Amino acid sequence: MDPHLLRTYVTVARLASFSEAARELGYTQSAVSQHIQALEQDLGAPLLTRRPVLPTAAGERLLEHAGPLLLRLDAARADVVRMAAAPEHGLTLAAAPTALGAHVLAALPAAGVTLRVLVREAVPVAVATGTADLGLVDGLAAPSDPLRLPDVAPLTTRGAGEEPVCVLLPDAHPLARRPGLRLADLADARWLDAPDAGLPLTHLRAANGGHVFRPALRYDGTDVRTLTALAAAGRGLTLLPRSAATGIPGTVAVPVTEPRVVHRTELVHAGALRGAAAALADALTG
Repeated sequence: MDPHLLRTYVTVARLASFSEAARELGYTQSAVSQHIQALEQDLGAPLLTRRPVLPTAAGERLLEHAGPLLLRLDAARADVVRMAAAPEHGLTLAAAPTALGAHVLAALPAAGVTLRVLVREAVPVAVATGTADLGLVDGLAAPSDPLRLPDVAPLTTRGAGEEPVCVLLPDAHPLARRPGLRLADLADARWLDAPDAGLPLTHLRAANGGHVFRPALRYDGTDVRTLTALAAAGRGLTLLPRSAATGIPGTVAVPVTEPRVVHRTELVHAGALRGAAAALADALTG
């Protein structure tokens, strides 16, 4: 399949409009229609209904393949360009919010750095597609176990640190004076669902045998301070690396004692590193 036609199709399906897709892609509406027709002829199946503009069953199946295919094409282009690139003029680090510990901030060069705080799933994509030189991803893992990262492209991963995890509680919470907590005992508690700011509830469920961990409030954002303020206000519990959970006014950070899990951070990059990127990678993983 011609990737240009595939990109056009994905854009039309996402916007549900030929005219909007033409504006976004910089084509005429006629050209967009011709792209869709050519792709449908190539595959021998209608992909879109026209009024309204919606994917057919065959079109839905193609969309399942299209995202990974186009991502790998972007990653391949970025990888080749990276090898033939001119000398670097700066450094871009993409990181999940809770991967930005004090040691990371201290290791950043004094100048020439762009720091991009992204949702976890977007960090490997940014590195693979060349919009970031380095990435920092994090999550729950058994001690010394690697993280499970999405297979977006051939990327190199290096361990960048592990630390204990804590449940953040309001200081008046009945469990706030405990020396440690078992996640299984908190499965029915009120939790904050903040997948892009704290450690996602899906990680808790996976680490603790699939217990439900029902959310009381969902926070769609990447600001860890907002998340800790919600916990301090009693809106729900949250799980954080110890460094991010300690010293928050009005709260107590109680260590998780069971199961044996840690907050793990990994550095991801594509290809061989040089210059400032290599120096930062060594500082973060040494």
